[in-house]
Amino acid sequence: MSLPLEGRSAIVTGAGRGLGRAEALELARLGAAVVVNDFGQPGRDGSGAASATPAEEVAAGIRAAGGRAVAHTGDVADHQQARELVELAVAEFGQLDILVNNAGILRDRMVFSMSEDEWDSVIRVHLKGHFNTIHFAAAHWRARSKAADAPVYGRIVNTSSEAFLAGSAGQPNYAAAKGGIVGLTTSTALALAKYGITANVICPRARTRMTADVFAGFQEPAGDGAEDRLDPLAPEHVAPLVGYLASPAAAQVNGQLLVVHGGMVAVVERPRVAAKFDTKQDAFTYDELDALLTPHYADRPAGETFAAAEVLGLKHE
Repeated sequence: MSLPLEGRSAIVTGAGRGLGRAEALELARLGAAVVVNDFGQPGRDGSGAASATPAEEVAAGIRAAGGRAVAHTGDVADHQQARELVELAVAEFGQLDILVNNAGILRDRMVFSMSEDEWDSVIRVHLKGHFNTIHFAAAHWRARSKAADAPVYGRIVNTSSEAFLAGSAGQPNYAAAKGGIVGLTTSTALALAKYGITANVICPRARTRMTADVFAGFQEPAGDGAEDRLDPLAPEHVAPLVGYLASPAAAQVNGQLLVVHGGMVAVVERPRVAAKFDTKQDAFTYDELDALLTPHYADRPAGETFAAAEVLGLKHE
């Protein structure tokens, strides 16, 4: 029996550690040839010297298991290096079929304390990094589709965060970048559908180098047989969904947002209009808006905003 991704090729960014590593290994297990991208800086804030070791070790592990993989150690937030990443996949494997964007950094700070550099660097790596790789992958798929005069196979899986959904107070840069990635994904999904491409976005929760302190109070399995039980926050809970979204089975899944962690996948519905008000004149006045909107919000729960903090309570039952 053939594997779901046999004959396909994939790029996974930020794949030297954590979620990206688990995703790259899962795609390889499902039969894909993988370009393992990681800039290799040791600090979760993007600090430290770049290193080829993380990407090369993951690629070597895939090859040792009988798969096909090559390392790329460039910075996806650099436009030219993102171009070279896509070109490497095409040169090594003949074409690109799957793009998984995962690379990211954290520089947390309250909005009143955040520096310009802390803002710019996180937006650059997350949001611009996603755009860069999508731009060159999309150009590759569009050219192939036009040459064939038919749709081609293409899958994009982007990485957002519950920080965007819940409105994480101490992460204005990260939440903004992750929200931007959702907008980028839905735009991309609509733009590329006619070429046969799907684009979806996940909000994963996992214990990684970036979230070590966030989940410090969440204990790993303990007691008899603990060594045989998977940590509920292990990245391996996320990787199978990425494998599915990258597969032919997910051909009808496009422009969707899914939360995934600990043996649970939640499909997040798009925003709905909760109320609509029409002026009885040519244009609204202050007094009319006061008469309509003030009562509407008067009985709403204190602290309720557009953020969907309830997603943080989702768990495997």
